[in-house]
Amino acid sequence: MSGVVERARALVGVPFRLHGRGRAGLDCVGLAALAMGREAHCAYGLRSGDIGRAEGWLRAAGLRPVEVGEPGDLALVRPGPLQLHLMIGTGAGFIHAHAGIGRVVEMPGASPWPVIGWWRAA
Repeated sequence: MSGVVERARALVGVPFRLHGRGRAGLDCVGLAALAMGREAHCAYGLRSGDIGRAEGWLRAAGLRPVEVGEPGDLALVRPGPLQLHLMIGTGAGFIHAHAGIGRVVEMPGASPWPVIGWWRAA
């Protein structure tokens, strides 16, 4: 099993908090950063819906795009017209900071939102 998936699973249940970067509260960027052992930047383009800006941020974070996601890779998804979101693939579903539920969750199956691309640590 991917170490990223194991670290993400250890965060399931942590409260959702916009711009959260620790166990007191996480957003999708904070969850991805903690699970991948990386620094979470505060300036990112997910809430703008700007795919190019988000992809630039992901590249700057040391990630590279891949055609097919594997466990531990990040899925960049579009839950709404002006919003992007990151989820961690597990191979059987996703772990993500779910704003609507108010906590980090693991969900089985395919993404409920269109997957724009997959990203892997370089």
